[in-house]
Amino acid sequence: YQELPVAVAVMQKHFPSDFVIAPHSHRRDQLLYAASGTMRIRTGTHSWIVPPERALYMPGAVVHSVAMRNPVEMRTLYLEPRSHPNLPTACAVITPSSLLKELIGALLDEPANYDQSNRGIWLGQLILDEVGRGKTLDLSIPMPVDPRLLRACEHVIENPGESGGLGELSDIAAASERTLARLCEGELGMGFAAWRQQVRFHYALEDLARGTSVAEVAHACGYASASAFTAAFRKNFGQPPSQILKSLSATD
Repeated sequence: YQELPVAVAVMQKHFPSDFVIAPHSHRRDQLLYAASGTMRIRTGTHSWIVPPERALYMPGAVVHSVAMRNPVEMRTLYLEPRSHPNLPTACAVITPSSLLKELIGALLDEPANYDQSNRGIWLGQLILDEVGRGKTLDLSIPMPVDPRLLRACEHVIENPGESGGLGELSDIAAASERTLARLCEGELGMGFAAWRQQVRFHYALEDLARGTSVAEVAHACGYASASAFTAAFRKNFGQPPSQILKSLSATD
């Protein structure tokens, strides 16, 4: 897929729940699209939760891992770098348009190397244009480099509902609460409570997108009421959950 003489190559795969693709990189840019299921994608500096029918654009050479939170039907596009002027230049979650979804399905019907197929070439060009038009969403979570804080943050991401503070994570991190607090400010740009809240909000978005009620999500995030959760969510994202969900659903 990396060396095919075409601008866009597409691969289709099914992954079971909890399957993990170890850290790796590609020469080409990549669009990781979850036709169904939810992926968690990690780079050295950020983590993304990619809900169903969303995609993460990944520039070439970025080392990343992919974890499946449930069974995932993945469609992966490998795009030649700089093959279209409007392609993202940094990692970004996008909502694929209905047209882009149909184009990906159509290109899957073509041979992997379609360089002699006029239909394949036109499909590839249309895909590049639709990816460039994609509406980006800020669904990234900053991740630390220091291995002590990284261990603590990875534990939180795996167990977002736990309510303990940094003191309870000291043994996991092999560092004092004071050291972890200092690392949070230096490497995450925020305190631990604010960072954990951001993680919970990203999981909350996933639950809301699946149809879970705001009241249930608020309770899971530790809020006494749906209104308190909505107010905190708005303060963090600048929009209420309903507006973010509307953006996630606006695929055209």
